[in-house]
Amino acid sequence: MTAISSAVRSLGGNFPAEAFGRTYRLWPHVGDFSHMFTWDDLNEVIARHRLEPPRLRLFNDGTQVPQHAYTHSVVSKRHTVWHRIEPNNLHHQLKDGASLVLDAVDALHPGVEDLAAALERHFRTDVQVNLYASWTSKEGFGVHWDDHDVVVLQLEGAKRWKIYGATRTDPLRVDIEAPEPPTGDPVVEIVLRSGDMLYLPRGWWHAVAATEGRSLHLTCGLTPTTGADLLSWLSDRLRVSDTVRANLPYFASPDERTAYLEALRKELTEAVHDGVIEEFVNARGSMDPGRPMPSLPFVDGIPADESLFVRLTAAGAWYEVDGDGHVVLSAGGQEWTFAAPVLDVIKLLTEGSTWTLGRLAVSSGLPADQVAALVSELVAADVATVSRRS
Repeated sequence: MTAISSAVRSLGGNFPAEAFGRTYRLWPHVGDFSHMFTWDDLNEVIARHRLEPPRLRLFNDGTQVPQHAYTHSVVSKRHTVWHRIEPNNLHHQLKDGASLVLDAVDALHPGVEDLAAALERHFRTDVQVNLYASWTSKEGFGVHWDDHDVVVLQLEGAKRWKIYGATRTDPLRVDIEAPEPPTGDPVVEIVLRSGDMLYLPRGWWHAVAATEGRSLHLTCGLTPTTGADLLSWLSDRLRVSDTVRANLPYFASPDERTAYLEALRKELTEAVHDGVIEEFVNARGSMDPGRPMPSLPFVDGIPADESLFVRLTAAGAWYEVDGDGHVVLSAGGQEWTFAAPVLDVIKLLTEGSTWTLGRLAVSSGLPADQVAALVSELVAADVATVSRRS
């Protein structure tokens, strides 16, 4: 079992019902995460990419280190300005207690992208993975809270987490008030070691510091799906209603206002039916563009080459079989209706794994050219990608 599958498996079982969105949970010794993203990977990413703040930034005792302390500006021949890392000054800042943060490392490293995509399928929401590196026991950020749930994977070293709990239930990034800082001692104090995994709900205050020299960990931020999101989606759907589109009757008589509100209340009640949450999550997933990737050099369609690797890039894709036995696939804001023999191809692709075109053909019993034609259609819609390597 890979480190990614071990992590996702740990987040199953009773975790969603008992802890997700409610309380922290620690999983010791989940797997070997050390090869998921290494120090060499970090060196190469920093050297090969133009990582302007806030993409890459340093913090020391809760204060962001000025960019000029470890970079110098460069003007390109096209007159764009960017900042080149000065390795020695970067080393000096980190040795002096700064923590390094690299945002959205899933967009820079294939292995971390695989982790993010697996979590997106599992939690049915968008995921961004940030990397944190530190060398001393200084707290880079102080006591703070996040506006999203996090899953933390300790890659190397050890990190002490002081967890204080929430002072405002489920705070949002855009909210009517901010949570008050916690008082008193932490709810719990734990040390994450290499191979450990931690879940923390949004709004839970925490402070983090390395305890035994250098530390490297990934924090996977889960975009929250809230009642406000559901109401916003319902508001858009209800625009088909004459009642919803009508002007508010604030100049009308009291009886007319009452009648309008009764009609509006009835339509809202009918819209909030028992299956509306699943309907909303499926609809949102089917609209998610995912992580599009080109399929070069195949600009004229996908050839019937059984050695080609195929995968969906829209993690929220889902399918159903209608009353006539047709397979209806929803992904990337689009919908396709396929004949029944395509079912096995769609099943495999929506699992999120990468498959050869030949395997898809054998599993479905369809000729390779027919599978290639189907894949070409999905690639043209930006919901799938094809490559020569898995």
